[in-house]
Amino acid sequence: MNSGSGPRLHDLDWTLLAIVGAISMMGLLEIYSSTHASAMAGMQWKQLVWIGIGLAGMLLLSFVDYHSLLDQAPLLYLAGIIGLLVVLVLGYSRLGAKRWILLGGQTLQVSELMKLIIIIVLARYFAEVRTDRLTVADLAKVTLLTLVPVGLILKQPDLGTAMVLVPVAVLGAFLAGIEWKHFAVLLVAVALLVPVAWNMRHHLKPYQQKRIETFLHPEENPRGAGYQILQSEIAVGSGGIWGKGFGKGSQNQLGFVPVRYSDFILASLAEEQGFVGVCIVLLLYLGLIFRLVDNAQKAKDRAGMYVIMGVTAILGFHVLVNASMVIGYMPVTGIPLPLMSYGGSSTAFVFLALGLVMSVRLRRFVN
Repeated sequence: MNSGSGPRLHDLDWTLLAIVGAISMMGLLEIYSSTHASAMAGMQWKQLVWIGIGLAGMLLLSFVDYHSLLDQAPLLYLAGIIGLLVVLVLGYSRLGAKRWILLGGQTLQVSELMKLIIIIVLARYFAEVRTDRLTVADLAKVTLLTLVPVGLILKQPDLGTAMVLVPVAVLGAFLAGIEWKHFAVLLVAVALLVPVAWNMRHHLKPYQQKRIETFLHPEENPRGAGYQILQSEIAVGSGGIWGKGFGKGSQNQLGFVPVRYSDFILASLAEEQGFVGVCIVLLLYLGLIFRLVDNAQKAKDRAGMYVIMGVTAILGFHVLVNASMVIGYMPVTGIPLPLMSYGGSSTAFVFLALGLVMSVRLRRFVN
């Protein structure tokens, strides 16, 4: 379209950026509402700084040709694995988990970078498969590439982030042409492993055992392990259709909703903006997913399509799990709500992932 010219700013997906801006703004408002009357007041400004940093990173990455990143996929994968090993040996511990590296007084969560790396690595692998159907050997390689970082992240332990890597491989396999008989075998294997995993639950960390037991029977310990999910459900239910109004949610303002500015920010929103407010947010996320899929369909090559669909898989999984967790349909896993939940590493990841999407989009207009 811009024959012979390089990528230009007006070729960015401004509709996608408008949706991202709307979600981010709602997140900032709810972070303010959740923290302004507490010792955590001012967190919305820190989040705004991370959004600004994320936007800058997105723009920089969008002008990097994604093919050059795909060419470096093996080195990136090796660097990511080494980074995860460094975390296990020298990482900074907090609340019983060793997930961060201290750099210049700031903490870096390497597993968030690993999400970007696994998108690039699997996109390259799937793009290089030249047959219409994945072979058993192909599936074995994809499984190995995914399970190595998953295993290292589980050792931190960080079940939520480890889970997030899996949809990239699953969606990629479907798009690349997994045979139904192989998919059926995988389903049977998972079904057989469920009781085995349940019997091995005593090998998990104590807090992980509590999360599973709480998910099944939260009412049995309403002031202990079941507190989080019960308070979240109370907040969601008390919001009704229209909500109690901005800054007027009792569960939110009095601090009953746990981690109300991050993991359970959707519960805070539901109490203050009601069912209508939640629907608006979920529609924005649906619009985000549709725009990502549209960009994937228009990608210049298979590799670009796999890159964007990898981003789509992770963001969609985040929204699905977080929303389900807030209403008690999934265990508490610490998976944040993209662009709304407070957090530097998670916010940076989303914008860098969108930078990959924009890189693919901008290459459409370059010969």
